[in-house]
Amino acid sequence: QVQLVESGGGLVQAGGSLRLSCAASGRTFSSYAMGWFRQAPGKEREFVAALRWNGGSTIYADSVKGRFTVSRDFAKNTVYLQMNSLKPEDTAVYYCNAGALRGSYSSGNYWGQGTQVTVSS
Repeated sequence: QVQLVESGGGLVQAGGSLRLSCAASGRTFSSYAMGWFRQAPGKEREFVAALRWNGGSTIYADSVKGRFTVSRDFAKNTVYLQMNSLKPEDTAVYYCNAGALRGSYSSGNYWGQGTQVTVSS
């Protein structure tokens, strides 16, 4: 059974930092890319960042470039989203996804349960 479990969300002041984790289990994800998405209240889910598991290629949404960094730990089968210089508009539920990265990111069927990030002004 495939599982993606996010953690690391919380409440932080504007300008602060958080690191989200996505622990993957249930299969080998070496052929996948791992993506991060977010959904704010009343808005559609939007792409944030993605990383190809093998090779480490990354892409970012323009809104987070220079502030967020996605990385991986092979030994822990975990992908991270380091979020710096957080803004109130970063407030959302953050989800990880297992998909494909070929130029752009294509989401797959595996999603985590989400973790809440709230940035106060």
